[in-house]
Amino acid sequence: MGIIERYCRTEYASYEDFFNNFTINVPEQFNFGYDVVDEWARMEPEKRALVWCDDNGAERTFTFSEISRESNRAANALRRLGLGRGDAVIIMVKRRYEFWILMPALCKLGVTAIPATHMLTAKDVTYRAELAKVKMVITVPDDGICAYIDEGLSKVTHECRKAVVYGSRPGYISLWDLVEAESDEFVRPTGDDMPRNDDIMLGYFTSGTSGPPSLVTHDFVYPLGHILTAKFWQNLQETDLHLTVADTGWAKCSWGKLYGQWICGAALFVYDYGTKFQPTDLLRVVQAHNVTTFCAPPTTYRFLIKEDLSQFNLSSLRASYTAGEPLNPEVFNRWKEFTGLEIREGFGQTETPVLIATTPWIEPRSGSTGKPMPWMNIQILDEHGEICEAGAEGEICIPLANGKPAGLFREYFGNAEKNAKAFHDGYYHTGDMVWKDEEGYIWFVGRNDDVIKSSGYRIGPFEVESALMEHPAVLETAITAVPDPKRGQVVKATIVLTKGYSPSDELVKELQNHVKRTTAPYKYPRIVEFVDELPKTISGKIRRVEIRKNDAETK
Repeated sequence: MGIIERYCRTEYASYEDFFNNFTINVPEQFNFGYDVVDEWARMEPEKRALVWCDDNGAERTFTFSEISRESNRAANALRRLGLGRGDAVIIMVKRRYEFWILMPALCKLGVTAIPATHMLTAKDVTYRAELAKVKMVITVPDDGICAYIDEGLSKVTHECRKAVVYGSRPGYISLWDLVEAESDEFVRPTGDDMPRNDDIMLGYFTSGTSGPPSLVTHDFVYPLGHILTAKFWQNLQETDLHLTVADTGWAKCSWGKLYGQWICGAALFVYDYGTKFQPTDLLRVVQAHNVTTFCAPPTTYRFLIKEDLSQFNLSSLRASYTAGEPLNPEVFNRWKEFTGLEIREGFGQTETPVLIATTPWIEPRSGSTGKPMPWMNIQILDEHGEICEAGAEGEICIPLANGKPAGLFREYFGNAEKNAKAFHDGYYHTGDMVWKDEEGYIWFVGRNDDVIKSSGYRIGPFEVESALMEHPAVLETAITAVPDPKRGQVVKATIVLTKGYSPSDELVKELQNHVKRTTAPYKYPRIVEFVDELPKTISGKIRRVEIRKNDAETK
């Protein structure tokens, strides 16, 4: 028996059986470092845990016993540096394999891990370190990254030390020199030093449409929520080698390349590429390492299907998944045409595990996110707080009558106003708008702030984007609203063209007519702008808020 069976039933006859009977057994004291990493090391010490490679040809493979021992050494080193329960550490290490040693180490100590993208500016570092009272920033010895950290921490009002995970740098602790000198046996904290279920284990800063970033905090039972993500959406087995395309600074890393996957006993594959994503390089490493399951944002799939996939042997792949944004039907169809695999979509937030997914028991429907997952038991509510009938648009909400389920975040740290907006009337309000069809499939509309209101119509950006993606000239597109004195708002399409197409008035008209033929005519984009690239987060999500902001500034 594996580890996952300790926390839930794993076999179900149907989606209905799964939805009605799934539950998570939450122990009084759960710690991912001890109860998952160390347990796999005890049960199957030579079991493969992590396969890592970079674009310079370096490769490392770690067993669970090696991750366990190395995380013990790291925990001892960090404890010697004075870190313990309740302290906070920012980890900014790109895709370095040390991340997968540090995360269980911090967990064992009870230290709050705050993963962050290496693209933070000095101002970002100051804000994050000050709000969370961060005791240490752990990074890589990169001149550009460290310059921002140095400047940012110089403005922090409390002591915050700096460390690098390999090599050395003036003013920084050479952390791995200390780690390698430590014992691989770690004495588990006791008494007041022992981390507890309701302590804060993890934090992510997430940007909204206005105001500074919010710190989303998760407690120590958060990893158990990702049983839903890894076992019942990604359908992972102990024999799988799973690749999720995500930087360690993004919550999708917790979703796809750490917690649920290791609970299932699957091995993680990490491709540590440079700053520029090259689709053909990714395809080569998938082929070379026989990756079996693959998850990437729609942005990545859009680039992959533009390559000549016939040049790669992807036969090791048995399943593919996507999350982060809705998947356009054109991408779904092209990927299936090339690989024979249907992309199974999942939906959730930094604040949650997977909430809606195309689980193994249901057939994927192009354009649909799938069906609701159990445990979180989402409801679709209208503006009056009433449950929506089939076909009616509403907001995804999680009921809290029985308390917050394992996997749901604790709060937006230090932000009473945002907490009050999110938690009220017995629900957590996600701000994401969807509708459900007669068969229970969920169809994404957009964020509250993204839905366009034009001449009395409500237009979801995703459906217009999907229509445009069917045209061969469109590589990527983002649909946003532009204020209009007559209609309130009009639809704008910001478009990246595929090779061989150039901007022209004739192409604008052709694309507008294409949308009119493909979906309801009133949804067509009255404004079309061609750009070289779309603004994105490090995780690949399109930043529509930035497009709207730029439009407002150029009026």
